[in-house]
Amino acid sequence: MTEQLARLTSFAHGGGCACKIPPGELEEAVRSLTGQVAPDVLVGLDDGDDAAAVRVSGDLAVLSTADFFTPVVDSAYDWGRIAAANALSDVYAMGGRPVMAINLVGWPRETLPMELLTEVLRGGLAVAQEAGCPVIGGHSIDDPEPKYGMAVTGIAHPDRLLRNDSAKAGLPLTLTKPIGVGLLNNRHKRTGEVFESAIAAMTTLNRDAAAAALSAGARAATDVTGFGLLGHLFKMCRASGVGAEIDPAAVPLVDDAREALRDGFVSGGTRRNLDWVASSGLLTTDGVPEDQLLLLADAQTSGGLLVAGEVPGYPVIGRTVAAPAGSISVRPVRGR
Repeated sequence: MTEQLARLTSFAHGGGCACKIPPGELEEAVRSLTGQVAPDVLVGLDDGDDAAAVRVSGDLAVLSTADFFTPVVDSAYDWGRIAAANALSDVYAMGGRPVMAINLVGWPRETLPMELLTEVLRGGLAVAQEAGCPVIGGHSIDDPEPKYGMAVTGIAHPDRLLRNDSAKAGLPLTLTKPIGVGLLNNRHKRTGEVFESAIAAMTTLNRDAAAAALSAGARAATDVTGFGLLGHLFKMCRASGVGAEIDPAAVPLVDDAREALRDGFVSGGTRRNLDWVASSGLLTTDGVPEDQLLLLADAQTSGGLLVAGEVPGYPVIGRTVAAPAGSISVRPVRGR
């Protein structure tokens, strides 16, 4: 195999969740699909939640989601692990338990060997097995750009869902993983450097964080992925009718992220995230430099949970406030 073929990321126009359609464009595209009403639909498309939820009995809701993306790292096995953890995260972000997954594959069969696809699928299976979620079949197409992910089915109690629209004012905001993997993924794509801290973060399941959030009595959460911390916080606050304050110094960063920012490894997706939130007119930055805001908008892949409520063992990065829906104030807390 040539050096170019060995570098999976060279086949992708963007890596991981940074290749998502920009949030503003996506919302416009699906606008006509919102407002669907059915008696058993608990969570639909309207508030941009992480998964759909349908009640099938008094104490059982079925969750459904799908997620896939282009290579985020050059290791086929690690790409599979990351994509699986990212897909499973949507169920955890809703407070659910994944019970079944199927693979979604796009593969350039005349360019990349099928043995490499086997490694991708092995990685996905390894993480799904860690989650106790069987992977049964799937769907594949011949595609000039490699893509991999999963459609995941989960279950939850209808009264214990974590939702985008259930945040109340006056609650701490907890973040369960450090941010900055988007910067390191972009650096990896451009230089070939491998960042084990980023891989470790992206392959960590949000299972334990979700369980801790539910045990702490949380009712609102989302996972932080391609729209960045600012984008996902904006969506949750807008859906819940509250505002938020973020202390940038309290937000944990993955190792080497600040250096990658300094060296200019900011993805186009990250800049679009910041532009989208800023264009709402509801972002107040109080003199915070643009570099700090780009960190907060960094397009994550398989990020952590953002929870409205304090979750023991995880850092508090701000709070929800009684303010116009979706308004976000980024300002350092005095004394830091």
